[in-house]
Amino acid sequence: MINSIEQYLSSLKKNLSGCDRATIQDALSDAEEYLRTALSSAMTNDAAISEADALAQIIERYGIPEEVATAYREIEHRITPALDQPGYPDELEEAHKEKTNRPLVSRFFGVFADSRVWGAFLYLLFSLATGIIYFTWVVTGISLSAGLRVLIIGLPFTGLFILSIRGISLVEGRIVEALLGIRMPRRPLFHRRNIGLWSRFKSLVLDKHTWLSVVYMILQLPLGTIYFSVFITLIALSLSGIAIPILQLGFDIPVNINGGSYYLAGWMLTLAVVAGILLATLTMHLAKYVGQMHGALAKTLLVRS
Repeated sequence: MINSIEQYLSSLKKNLSGCDRATIQDALSDAEEYLRTALSSAMTNDAAISEADALAQIIERYGIPEEVATAYREIEHRITPALDQPGYPDELEEAHKEKTNRPLVSRFFGVFADSRVWGAFLYLLFSLATGIIYFTWVVTGISLSAGLRVLIIGLPFTGLFILSIRGISLVEGRIVEALLGIRMPRRPLFHRRNIGLWSRFKSLVLDKHTWLSVVYMILQLPLGTIYFSVFITLIALSLSGIAIPILQLGFDIPVNINGGSYYLAGWMLTLAVVAGILLATLTMHLAKYVGQMHGALAKTLLVRS
């Protein structure tokens, strides 16, 4: 028999063993919020009932850990990321086998038809903008929190800043899941409301998840700068190679190198187009793998272990 909410959560976590970390975090947050809210309401409405009896009734309505874990596994089994093709798991597995059995050339150039790759490409390009926003917010918040610590508004400001970090990390996780296809938390972490403000503040400050989120937001600026610089350069080189024949043959615009103007021979124009297409394809493959690595970083820092 389960005698406490902590025991229920421990059992639920054990039954979810092997699931994605983000799934486990969502399940534990959902369960804790429901159990604590329902228990508080039950104890308030009926002072004669014992906590153990109230908890037993609540668990009977909500479900035992094994049932809840099974339900979450079933949901995760059927939900696909936003940019993936919807379908049942057996259909998706069959489509994956068909994709891997295609010829090498088809797989190489088929990257342009992969919505996940375009999602990663967009994320990497816009990561510079989000990096600037995150970095500015974190540096400003930490500086003001340190400067206001001697004033009466110092602690409330720091608490609000930490809560904003939690909110931004949740939004970033949703962006990562939508564009990179990496499973991230879909609901905020649960915080107990029946404890004092000071205890709640200490729990936020001492939670390593808060500071891992800060580290991620700081890293987003240098990483975003690298992503943007590399991919903008590769895009420019790819498009220039493809555009050279059009500009030269259609508009009589030569190639300018170090102040000199040159007209390329026919075979060189063909080579430029082929090189541009190959470079564009390699750029998309690079975006795919860099997106996967960044998604792994986001899961490590933004999902509670």
